[in-house]
Amino acid sequence: MTITKDTIIGDILDTDFNVANYFLEIGMHCLGCPASRGESIAEACMVHGTDPDALVAKLNAHFEAKNQ
Repeated sequence: MTITKDTIIGDILDTDFNVANYFLEIGMHCLGCPASRGESIAEACMVHGTDPDALVAKLNAHFEAKNQ
């Protein structure tokens, strides 16, 4: 899976719920909320005042390592 700022959070969590920690560590504690699962990385990071590029990089590194 390749993550972009437009990737929907719910799709990422459905692929590998172990990435929830990446969201939790930047203050996104509402991962079970139906609204948050439908948000893109960019939308969620804007609401939480965090850098979407940093989160995208962490998520892509996780999925790349998982696929090796």
